[in-house]
Amino acid sequence: MPVVAWVTLVITTLIILTAALGLLRVIFHLKVIRQTLGTVVVGAQVIAHQTRTVPDVLPSVNANLKPVRDFCESV
Repeated sequence: MPVVAWVTLVITTLIILTAALGLLRVIFHLKVIRQTLGTVVVGAQVIAHQTRTVPDVLPSVNANLKPVRDFCESV
């Protein structure tokens, strides 16, 4: 094979290896981002649960206050 063909093969191999390494770095970064986004989603769900609206909580509050209401009515 002529020298030019060998040089072309070497340069092509270097370009492919560089692209493969770049893609591997992107994959690793995306895995880290996926883990971080999972943590953010769980945190947002916890905040949504802790700050739910009054109609969701109101029946349990009324049930807890029933003895107080019964006492006040008897007075």
